[in-house]
Amino acid sequence: MRSVPDAVTERLSDLGNVPVAVPVLALAMTYAVRRGNRLGALAAGLAMALVPALVVPLKLWTGRPGPLEPWAVGYFPSGHTATAAVAYLGAALLLRPYTRRPWPVAAALVLTGATAVGLVLRGWHWPLDVLASLLLCLPLLFGVACAVDRGGRGRSGPAGGT
Repeated sequence: MRSVPDAVTERLSDLGNVPVAVPVLALAMTYAVRRGNRLGALAAGLAMALVPALVVPLKLWTGRPGPLEPWAVGYFPSGHTATAAVAYLGAALLLRPYTRRPWPVAAALVLTGATAVGLVLRGWHWPLDVLASLLLCLPLLFGVACAVDRGGRGRSGPAGGT
């Protein structure tokens, strides 16, 4: 028996939906481009585009059943968790050079964690599914972090982000 209502866990897991998470990243990418960090914005967009390219083949290869639907397959790794991690943490990485405050990273961690918890409590994923997605996204996020650092803070004008 679940102690958290389904309406709550469903809303939490919805944070990993593309129509919810990707606009957050798009806004951060727009901000970074306006501040001169085109390289960072490009890397974040590329990382988001690579999420399905990494997740879908693994789902097909493993054919793992879900907790509530043992007849259905394709639950490992969690695409919602991967989408949330790359979108929210990627946005935080893009904002990092422009703020000294920790709130973007804290908010990204809370949103990504809430997505993962919602998916597990709702019964749509096993904990290993969301953990695997988080680990799968680390190299993508590392690439974004490196590109953000190389792209600078827009100090060198129009060519600074290329």
